[in-house]
Amino acid sequence: MPLYNYRAIDVNGRSTRGQLNASNDLDLLQRLRESNLELITSTEVRQNKLTSIFAPKIKHRDLIQMCVHLQQLNAAGVSLIEGLADVRDSTEQPKLRDLVSEIHSSVSEGKSLSQAFGGHPRVFGPVFTSLISAGEESGNLSEAFLQLVKHLKWTEEVTTKIKKAVRYPSVMLVVIMGLFFFMMTMVVPEVIGFLKGTGQPLPMVTLALVATSDFVIEFWYVILIVPVVLVIAARMLMQFSEEFRYRVHYMMLRMPKLGDMIRKISLARFSHFFAVMFQSGVPILQCIETATKVVNNLCLSKSLENVLRTVQQGNAFSTALKATGEFPSLVIRMVKIGEDSGNLSETLENVTSFYDNDVNDAVDGLIAMMEPMLTMIVGILMAWIIMAIFGPMYDSFSKMGI
Repeated sequence: MPLYNYRAIDVNGRSTRGQLNASNDLDLLQRLRESNLELITSTEVRQNKLTSIFAPKIKHRDLIQMCVHLQQLNAAGVSLIEGLADVRDSTEQPKLRDLVSEIHSSVSEGKSLSQAFGGHPRVFGPVFTSLISAGEESGNLSEAFLQLVKHLKWTEEVTTKIKKAVRYPSVMLVVIMGLFFFMMTMVVPEVIGFLKGTGQPLPMVTLALVATSDFVIEFWYVILIVPVVLVIAARMLMQFSEEFRYRVHYMMLRMPKLGDMIRKISLARFSHFFAVMFQSGVPILQCIETATKVVNNLCLSKSLENVLRTVQQGNAFSTALKATGEFPSLVIRMVKIGEDSGNLSETLENVTSFYDNDVNDAVDGLIAMMEPMLTMIVGILMAWIIMAIFGPMYDSFSKMGI
């Protein structure tokens, strides 16, 4: 179904812009009128893979508010169609409002709620649709929305932890690069000009500094552009090449400190998603299948695919996890306890709580390790510049008898 950019006015005459899927212009007009909007102009969006990669995403906070709203309306006995219409009309985020409008139209046409949400997998992932489907089958959508709120809040907390781990090193690297460019383009050329004017031979350390300064001044744009190009190329390769993505994820898991933190975050996601879905009545095979899609690391995801095949053959879940060699003994032991006691969801919640605390410690440990490392890099840079500049300057002053 084509995607349209539109400009419309609401009942108060205020202009609003957004995007909406529709079969044609008339369908777009009808869908906007259902949202109490009058179409002014519209253009069809020509999408490609690059725009989909860098497209802005709806925030977790918006989804949490939507789920809370739907849960309260459902618990109050409001029909699903009316509840979706109410959420659509009260949502302030334009993109989410358009999505809810499409979901409302799909449900009105006879689709189930899980099918309607499943039509937008980039926003509503497999966990979202699986929980809604389980709620529909059990007749308890209100509980499904509560589980979704719990899941989304936990996901937001994990995202915050990851940002915390990345933020400090990123800021320090920008500061170091800024200092490096300032010294090489502004300070070093002035001092080197003075040293060359003395006519004395320059030591190798100073000649290396001169060569570096000249290169930075002449090819500064290459130094700035190449990392950006490499990052974009790596992102595209990871998007389109599963083998490349697997190799990168495999190396990331084996990196000191960082690999340990990535593994803990992935295991926390796995145990959390599995516990939430299993608690909601989703069958264990479907829980494992969904976990393969939500665990961000492809190595662990492939291991879970092997787990799924092993369980389908009639083996115990804990035995299948142990056979992969990717899951620590704690997870395997807790799963075995859950299987023996018949309380798998609770034991996996305990695993999630354990790894939540462990991830916090891992993030703090990574930041504590990065601080002296980055400080050492700055110290080495400054020591090199001081040796290269002040050594010849001291020799020059000594020959002049100063």
